[in-house]
Amino acid sequence: MSYEAIAILMFTSMLLMLLTGQRVFAAIGFVSAAAALMLYGNGAIEMPFNAAFKLFNWYPLLTLPMFIFMGYMMSESKIADDLYSMFHVWFGGVKGGLAIGTIGLMVVISAMNGLSVAGMAIGASVALPEMLKRGYDKVMITGVVQAGSSLGILVPPSVVLVLYGMIARQPVSKLWLAGAIPGLMMAALFIIYIYVRCKMQPHLGPTVSEEERNIPFKEKLKVLRAGIVPFFIFFTMMGLFLAGKTSLVESSAVGATATTLAALFKGRLNAHVLEETLRKTLGISCMFLWIILAALCFGAVFDGIGAVKAIESLFITNWNLSPWEVLIMMQLSYILMGMFLDDTAMLVIVAPLYVPLIVALGFNPIWYGVLYTITCQIAYMTPPFGYNLFLMRAMAPKEISIHDIYRSVTPFVLIMTLGLILVIVFPQLALWLPEYVLGK
Repeated sequence: MSYEAIAILMFTSMLLMLLTGQRVFAAIGFVSAAAALMLYGNGAIEMPFNAAFKLFNWYPLLTLPMFIFMGYMMSESKIADDLYSMFHVWFGGVKGGLAIGTIGLMVVISAMNGLSVAGMAIGASVALPEMLKRGYDKVMITGVVQAGSSLGILVPPSVVLVLYGMIARQPVSKLWLAGAIPGLMMAALFIIYIYVRCKMQPHLGPTVSEEERNIPFKEKLKVLRAGIVPFFIFFTMMGLFLAGKTSLVESSAVGATATTLAALFKGRLNAHVLEETLRKTLGISCMFLWIILAALCFGAVFDGIGAVKAIESLFITNWNLSPWEVLIMMQLSYILMGMFLDDTAMLVIVAPLYVPLIVALGFNPIWYGVLYTITCQIAYMTPPFGYNLFLMRAMAPKEISIHDIYRSVTPFVLIMTLGLILVIVFPQLALWLPEYVLGK
């Protein structure tokens, strides 16, 4: 059997196992282990051992539990609830104001957590019931929460970009800065859409009642204090890192410590909050570690049989595709896989194959990291099996059906596609900030 046939057999076997409902790490790990034993015999037992040491020797991986801890501490200690109250008071008088405030909340949560799961949990449990209670259209606001939570993998400190940096051997600081402007641009596009649509169809996003709006200006200023702590934590953490005062891991430790102290000073840090935060942090962190460990083993076998060179030869030599056509095919493959996999699984399976090809084609790997992340956002919300669709189904109130969830994502997927096209056509949207701050 040729190496190309082995590569195709491995990939299809893995996808078939995933379609049967197997856990991602189990499917990847089993296929890679079986292929290694058949190809290399007893010597293959060294491959998972080496993959484990490669994983645990990568120091920046310590940032994962730190950033995840930050997001869950904000959620469990109700600091996120305070933030939503602030947006409620200041934007409630605008048509669609609470939906706009929800996007603002998601940006802040993204800047504290780096994942979409925490944003989705907070949006579905805090923002969604409040907007439903005030007569907002359930289809529109379901899309708002899903789209807003997807910003967590693009706005720094994105955990996905940390993992991409590990695989692509690119500086995390540059990747974070590269994701900042596209992430804020995407949030701005969401806000413009919500505002314009609610202006044209006021019943979709009514203003809050006169009684709730008539708050003395002094009280409104007091409510603003809810935003001081999260913004202070974020800017302290990122400022120290970008100024070179702390390493990546140290800055994540600063953020986790500062968030815990904020909960303590607000009188909300108790045994229950700490237990829930640690339990959820441990669960998500272990999930990431198992997936990465299995994928490293898979990548070692895949690379060992020359799959990267085979794909490069297929695209460029056999199919005679131009670099831009190859890039578009890559993005379409991510959207297809995103119907079945989460962003981490996609990244660790395909990035080791695609990143060398991107470099060979002459594209900037920092810019491509942002393209990959935006494409993941789109894939997250693409029916029938988008990751965010099922997360929303699990967390949404009973009155929101799966049909509502599927209908809700269409305008936001189109907006994300527009954002992706803008970053492709204008690469400096992603590259200007890292070049300005850190130099070429």
